[in-house]
Amino acid sequence: MRIFITGTDTNIGKTLISTWLCLHTGHGYFKPIQTGSSEGTDSQIVSGLSNAQIYQESYLYKDLSSPHLAASLENQEIDIAKIDIPKDRNLIIEGAGGLLVPINKDYLMIDLIKYFSIPVIIVARSSLGTINHTLLTLEVLKTRNIKTLGVIMNGELNQSNADAIEFYGKTKVLAQFPFLSSINKDILKKIPLSQNLQKIFGI
Repeated sequence: MRIFITGTDTNIGKTLISTWLCLHTGHGYFKPIQTGSSEGTDSQIVSGLSNAQIYQESYLYKDLSSPHLAASLENQEIDIAKIDIPKDRNLIIEGAGGLLVPINKDYLMIDLIKYFSIPVIIVARSSLGTINHTLLTLEVLKTRNIKTLGVIMNGELNQSNADAIEFYGKTKVLAQFPFLSSINKDILKKIPLSQNLQKIFGI
């Protein structure tokens, strides 16, 4: 199936979780909009840590900033109608930043998700502040009638925060991904998908 990976903030671990999901499911990977390419791309990270089929970005910008700004710095504007999802039916699509990150003068990242019309998994940190950020993200998705499969929490185990997100957000915490001091393919292989994720991916 096709799943859009969004986050409650930037640098929340979307690429790490996308890699982990690709590694265990065999799904392809697509990053429609990449900024900060001068420092490397998320596609390169996923490729190096998994066997995933990597699809080329629709928009690629050098500056590490919001998509609307990165595009303007190169005298361009992103047109979401020109972003074609690869035909691969088993695909992880990773967003840039959070839901309300601007893409251009008219559209935010959530508009791109709505345009794609595919379900979402939210990546959230496990630490203090995550309840508010995650509930806000869930609420915005609900107002746009976007199907949300659940939340993956990234970082040190915090069952209290996970329970609160499930209760107040009326959602499922699909997995609690552990903090990793080092990351490589072998380490990611040893972290199994939760039963909730196995069910979603039909494994």
